[in-house]
Amino acid sequence: MTWNRRVSRAALGRAAVGVVGAAVLGLAVAAPAGAVPLFPGGPDIPLPVIPGITEPLPGQPAAPLAPAAPAVAPTAPANFSAPSINPASGETVGVAQPIIIRFGSPVTDHATAERAIAITNSANVPGHFYWFGDKQVRWRPEAFWPAGTDVKVDAGGTVSTFHIGDAIVSTADDNTHQITITRNGEVVKTMPTSMGKGGHETPNGTYIVGERFRDMYMDSSTYGVPVDSPEGYRTYVEYATRISNSGIFVHAAPWSVDAQGSYNASHGCLNVSTEDGKWFFENAQKGDPVVVVNTSGGVLNRGDGLGDWN
Repeated sequence: MTWNRRVSRAALGRAAVGVVGAAVLGLAVAAPAGAVPLFPGGPDIPLPVIPGITEPLPGQPAAPLAPAAPAVAPTAPANFSAPSINPASGETVGVAQPIIIRFGSPVTDHATAERAIAITNSANVPGHFYWFGDKQVRWRPEAFWPAGTDVKVDAGGTVSTFHIGDAIVSTADDNTHQITITRNGEVVKTMPTSMGKGGHETPNGTYIVGERFRDMYMDSSTYGVPVDSPEGYRTYVEYATRISNSGIFVHAAPWSVDAQGSYNASHGCLNVSTEDGKWFFENAQKGDPVVVVNTSGGVLNRGDGLGDWN
């Protein structure tokens, strides 16, 4: 399922309203049959261990800091023209953010292109390349970035330098219907939630925070379900934070407050109260991980665009 429309409250005030994007209210991702949840287990499953940000156990010394990575030049001439790099220079992003390099023309010799790209970081963490077709290559560390890491990308002479901010990790557990949010290993917030109901189950997996909208309209007709059908809707939503390209958001849903913390009633999104939706909208940063566990919705597709960790 896909979506392709969004309309802001400001845009609605114009004489001619343009289509500027899209979303679905709680849209579930089609998951492979029989997919295994990322973190199977009972309601007492612990939060995921995040290398580089978890506090040491009492009596154990903290892990030593890795030495700064030296500057490394590309090892081959570029077989591509100047690409775009995401994150852009000067950005601060979350610990799950991948590096995304887009080319203007197809690059069929992937190995040569990879040798023309140098990625260095102050924590000296390893990672790997993976391709989305011939016009986009991505790189991510093997585990989440350590908070505070500085990163430099040199792709055939096109350079981006960015910073990894605090480790803000959200875990949404369908057994408890709660979202637990940690900052650098400490719990800072819990939110009752209502995820995808039967037939629209939210997939398990690690999502990545993407764009944020103060308000928008979510319209089922954008993925083929008429608004006037039994499962159709066109709903005004506030404080919408995207966590998948396929249309899953954390967003304010005052109409489902009774369900939040108790049972699932959405079309796949993580419904929260207006107060909690505002908090998440204001505190989540691009690249933060949102880990969904214990649903019956399979696993988020890695090809989603924000499913790199699955």
